Amino acid sequence: MTGKNKDKPWSRIIILAASLTGFILALYFMHRIGFHNIFSAVASIGVEGFLLFCFFSVIVLLLLGAAWFSVTPNQSLRKMPLFSWGRTIREAASEILPFSQIGGIILGARTLTGAGLPFQLVYASMIVDMTAEMASQLIFTLFGVGTISFYYFGGGKAMSIQPLSYAGLGVIVVILLLFILFQRPILNVAGSLAEKIVPGAGDNIRDVSNKMTEIYHQPMKLLASFTFNMLAWVVGASSAWVALRFMGVQVSLTAVLTIESLIFALRSAAFIVPGAIGLQEGAYILMAPLFGLTGAEMIALSLLKRARDISIGVPALLLWQINESRRLL
Repeated sequence: MTGKNKDKPWSRIIILAASLTGFILALYFMHRIGFHNIFSAVASIGVEGFLLFCFFSVIVLLLLGAAWFSVTPNQSLRKMPLFSWGRTIREAASEILPFSQIGGIILGARTLTGAGLPFQLVYASMIVDMTAEMASQLIFTLFGVGTISFYYFGGGKAMSIQPLSYAGLGVIVVILLLFILFQRPILNVAGSLAEKIVPGAGDNIRDVSNKMTEIYHQPMKLLASFTFNMLAWVVGASSAWVALRFMGVQVSLTAVLTIESLIFALRSAAFIVPGAIGLQEGAYILMAPLFGLTGAEMIALSLLKRARDISIGVPALLLWQINESRRLL
């Protein structure tokens, strides 16, 4: 077997297959509900409603940038927009490009290192921020599961969704624990392998680990990152409520926060599928009747989210590409 065959990009094939399967699932759900019903619901939001929906996402990106900035030592406040720009590129790549979330993370980090921030500082702060982000998501998911359980034990119709909500919570817990327990061993292994390929690269990896230790010994920075990330989850979920209200759908904010907390958990669990395409739509349809919503309204919300991601992500990625080209030149 040749080296070329050994290096066959199986990961890309898996991501492509998952994306194609999700796209087919999304089309199937839309066909079952009715394209006319869905697009009528999408159109009902209006231009003003969609612009406000996008504005909420800008606030979320600013909060995520502030969370990352909070755990990055010795940075002046005027650099905080750079971190929000890095998160914008990370989210855009994860949602629009045929990457998994890992690809988006790499591009987000590249945005900061390309702007002159040290490699060790960027990756150390990013790993710590991701830990705080997952911890805040765990709390947000607990809220959703708790609400579902209340409906269930109160004699509601939540029995059909409760196992899925528990599964989502379990996945978040497992991912968080694995991420905390293995982030340092993985860095050590990566450093050893890198040293064999590129002399001196192992030192950079060890510097990342040392910088992480420094950040973890500053609890106020961790608390700030956790708080900003929690606000981002809540504001992001609230934007869905705003979109539904502009569509003329009467639903409580608590119900939407519950739905979105479980959708976010599903998207984290399905990180291998870009944008959780198909899975997000299926979960929305499953949860819609529980809160008195229709499948058309939920699929319309899902499509609006994807339209918003494209409206923000495509210009951001184009600007990023222009900047990268200038650096290379």
